[in-house]
Amino acid sequence: MTDFDFSTVSRADGERAFDLDRSHVFHSWSAQGALNPMVIAGGKGSVVWDFDGKEYLDFSSQLVNTNIGHQHPAVIDAIKRQADVLATVAPAHANRTRGEAASRILDKLGGNFSKIFFTNGGADANENAMRMARIATGRDKVLSMYRSYHGNTGAAIVATGDWRRVPNEYARGHVHFFGPFPYRSEFWSVSPAQETERALHHLERVIQAEGADSIAALLIETIPGTAGVIVPPPGYLPGVRALADKYGIVLILDEVMVGFGRTGEWFAFHAFDVVPDLVTFAKGVNSGYVPAGGVAISPAIADVFTNQVFPGGLTYSGHPLAMASIVGAIDAMQDEGIIENARMIGEEHLGPGLAALMDAHSLIGDVRGSGVFWALDLVDDLDTRVPVSGAVIGSLKKELLSRGLLPFTADNRIHVVPPCVVTANEVARALDIYDQAFTTVENSLIR
Repeated sequence: MTDFDFSTVSRADGERAFDLDRSHVFHSWSAQGALNPMVIAGGKGSVVWDFDGKEYLDFSSQLVNTNIGHQHPAVIDAIKRQADVLATVAPAHANRTRGEAASRILDKLGGNFSKIFFTNGGADANENAMRMARIATGRDKVLSMYRSYHGNTGAAIVATGDWRRVPNEYARGHVHFFGPFPYRSEFWSVSPAQETERALHHLERVIQAEGADSIAALLIETIPGTAGVIVPPPGYLPGVRALADKYGIVLILDEVMVGFGRTGEWFAFHAFDVVPDLVTFAKGVNSGYVPAGGVAISPAIADVFTNQVFPGGLTYSGHPLAMASIVGAIDAMQDEGIIENARMIGEEHLGPGLAALMDAHSLIGDVRGSGVFWALDLVDDLDTRVPVSGAVIGSLKKELLSRGLLPFTADNRIHVVPPCVVTANEVARALDIYDQAFTTVENSLIR
């Protein structure tokens, strides 16, 4: 699948890497004693390989962030060139590469934003967006969805709705609500239109019950990702925008996972007839080649800090190597039609292929997504929609890995999230692997 020279790696290298990891590295979201991490030796495009020379289609994009694929030469070269000129600089100084990166991001966002505040990743982007909203409004509370993930720093993890929030609730001023999810509706809805209507009614009642004058921001993933690739039904996001305007609340759209091509758009919100006040980003902005994220700021909020000090900053905000990787990534994505490729792959290959997979396998209750951002919602029963157990997901993951596909699993779902550069042939191979894995697991369940 690749032209990599596997004679340059050895099993001994892999064993050494594994031993060092298990001896010295503390992993996130894990009980350390139960870990058996896969050792990655290298990657190119949509493929990674281990030290035994076995190749895997990377349909996880690692953490749904290698949008431009592994080892894209334009991004690697941009980092190398910047390292030769200036490897680091304090954020208080001006730096051309930082300005070029900000200019490119603003260009892709559209004309409703005027400034970029750079961070080290998505979590601190959300932290600073919430801070901006609180200062701009003079209010405290932030409303976010139960089905959400916003990062693992102090306020971001409490804004998160899933289980990871519960042992980390040390920040104040956070309230949660249920967003729309037609397949697993909290509102007994029978249509997307009804789901939108009832979800907006629920949100407005939460705003009113919490006291609208106490609410600084609504923080929403444009398409909740880790929670299940939950595409909002028509009218929902414009309805949220209307509620934010009605009650003077800042609307923050978290595009950390969905921005920069993941959904077949430069930004996912471009497809939903909505314009937020703040946009947070990371991951796909440079595919994680160097840690980077940021907040796109509308003029109304940027102007608050014209004469008022913004009380926030990071040593590595706008780090030159990260900025160079952003410039290299955005230019390559534009020049090579990578956004258009992601859209085409979703419309012509992944969407139809996953729908056919659902028709063929009773474990798949729902398929949803766009671009290269999809989820298979797996159920024990198509009528009751009871989620499959962790054991079933574990079996599927084992079967997929054995056939050369690196999956992304979450709860009862398999997320199908290859890089934006994935080819039609790679998708066809992956769909065949998914089909084989589902067939094997379903047959084992019947026995």
